[in-house]
Amino acid sequence: MSTARLDYHGDVAVITLDNPPVNALSHAHRTSIVAHLRAAEADATIRAVVLIGAGDAFCGGAEIREFNTPAALAEPITRQVAEAAESLKKPVIAALHKVAMGGGLELALGCHYRVAAPGAAIALPEVKLGILPGAGGTQRLPRAIGAKAALDMITSGDPMTSQAIAPLGLFDQIIETDLLEGAVAFARHVADAGMPLRRLRDESVKGTGIVELIAEARARMARDWRGYPAPARCVDALEAAVTLPFDEGIRFERKIFLELVETPESRALRHGFFAERATSKVPRLDPSARGHRLNAVAVIGAGTMGSGIAIALANAGLQVVLTDADGAALARARAYLDRTWSSAVERGRLDAAGKDRRLALIETSTDLASIARADLVIEAVYEDMTVKRAVFERIDAHARPDAVLATNTSSLDVDAIAAASSNPARVLGLHFFSPAHVMRLLEIVRGRATDDQSLATGLALARRLRKVGVVCGVCDGFIGNRMLEEYLRQAYFLVEEGASPQAVDQALEDWGFAMGPFRMMDMAGQDIGWAIRKRLSIDHPDKPYAQWPDRLCEAGRFGQKTGSGVYRYEPGSRQALRDPEAERIIADSVRLQGIEQRSVSAADIVERCVLALANEGARILEEGIAARASDIDVVYLTGYGFPRYRGGPMWHADTLGLAAVVDRLQAHAGERMGQTLSPAPLLRQLAVEGRRFNT
Repeated sequence: MSTARLDYHGDVAVITLDNPPVNALSHAHRTSIVAHLRAAEADATIRAVVLIGAGDAFCGGAEIREFNTPAALAEPITRQVAEAAESLKKPVIAALHKVAMGGGLELALGCHYRVAAPGAAIALPEVKLGILPGAGGTQRLPRAIGAKAALDMITSGDPMTSQAIAPLGLFDQIIETDLLEGAVAFARHVADAGMPLRRLRDESVKGTGIVELIAEARARMARDWRGYPAPARCVDALEAAVTLPFDEGIRFERKIFLELVETPESRALRHGFFAERATSKVPRLDPSARGHRLNAVAVIGAGTMGSGIAIALANAGLQVVLTDADGAALARARAYLDRTWSSAVERGRLDAAGKDRRLALIETSTDLASIARADLVIEAVYEDMTVKRAVFERIDAHARPDAVLATNTSSLDVDAIAAASSNPARVLGLHFFSPAHVMRLLEIVRGRATDDQSLATGLALARRLRKVGVVCGVCDGFIGNRMLEEYLRQAYFLVEEGASPQAVDQALEDWGFAMGPFRMMDMAGQDIGWAIRKRLSIDHPDKPYAQWPDRLCEAGRFGQKTGSGVYRYEPGSRQALRDPEAERIIADSVRLQGIEQRSVSAADIVERCVLALANEGARILEEGIAARASDIDVVYLTGYGFPRYRGGPMWHADTLGLAAVVDRLQAHAGERMGQTLSPAPLLRQLAVEGRRFNT
């Protein structure tokens, strides 16, 4: 069992946190830290104590493997470990490197002094799990760095570097040399100089205008974090740090923590947290498969998607060859790359040298032979099977025999594309989401012939790009777009049945979606959906579609790029404006079909659309396209704007109860196009058995 170690450096005791990989505070670890603190206090030869982390972290916080187990709340809890350090009669110095987050930072705040190595990531990220720091962080941090900085850190959960936070007073010294040696020397200096035991609990909160700061923060949380209870409660806890004695503030913090941890929003956010980590566990993948080494990647197709992929690759330090038969397309791509990184420089997210390094990593060429040195080739041409197969035939003539080949198709048959290669085993799908350098999701499509080395290469690429890679099987639309088709089907039907497009978008945005379906399709391009419907109407003639979206496209209304779609757009603006012409086209379509319209409530809109996602997700699970329900949730949380505090479509169905979901789907099945909502066999089975999608 990994716990803390106690070593002696003369008159300085060094307690090393040692629980790989991030020295998380498991119950055994917490117990051993307290025991070593007490041993150091009892040893008359010891004058000071240093807490330091082994390996690549000081401490990453709570032990996630103990979440939802009795060990998580077994004493000593993290707050008591921090109090044990704070109450020691000898100086305790925390020495931070690489990572100090959550309970790890709260432990350091309990120490009398803090030193750090450069580049350490410092954060209290609990708000991202729907909770707040529960070991004194909301009470000690504002006393250390001031109310404003503490409020920003606690309500955002975002990390700061040790150098950035040092001027605020969190650290007594940044140690550029060996951290352990420097920390021991600093501890000895504290003891030799008889410096006081500085306890943050005895200090007042720093800052001016705190009352106004808290009022503004409350308004901002209500505006920007609707649906998330934790950010507003973080503000309440920080106010307690200002207005209450320390011990009362600690009790208030603990009370809020215990309330938040039981909320459905926190449960959903924690589900999403664990679900993302579960995506790396891929069934039927040889654990020894490490994938091919990636140094150079070729991207074929210099459109918006290909350019975005090139940016993502260069951001990760990979050499890129961007090819396109059209020299003008390459010129536009180079201008786009320059604009993107120039904008990052202007916003302070990148320096000029970083921009130059990235541009230097990208070579452009009209000659497909330039892909010959690439370890991985990513095809990102127009979404047409004939075009993609022709490109793969040409790739075979130029790519290295051991190179992995990937198609960026969003819905086409990867096996059919792979069949155009002489070696389908090295072909897989890498479905990037636009903009590819921004969106976190990467669907990694495992073809029928894809070998383990190629699949492992896709997973390694996702990690390299800091994306969430979700492995799925081959079907039309894979996980995300296949489910999206059913979501859109219901949204389109609801307009025919009497809801306005604005009402549908508003209902789903009020429920928590980042963007309603019609605003989303106007942004993506209504012509893209039109092309998919044409293809699917041939492949699946049994599935009906609403007619009015096609009528819009026939009128040349493709969305933002043409200035009109479901909505109209002023030149240079992305604001969706109500358009009487679109409403006329919709009304004419409904009239010609003889559809009798009705009043449609916001609740009906949300229920039809969201349950359509879960129902199709059940079919995807049953067919083995997704390995687990949580993978489906991750796809929707990271790629489709599903509200994180609702956990994903499958988690949401679980919270409703699958028997209730079946009942509601059957109730809608009696409506005009309700037959498209007939409950999936797996959903029915799980409901009868009283089980959940997420086990």
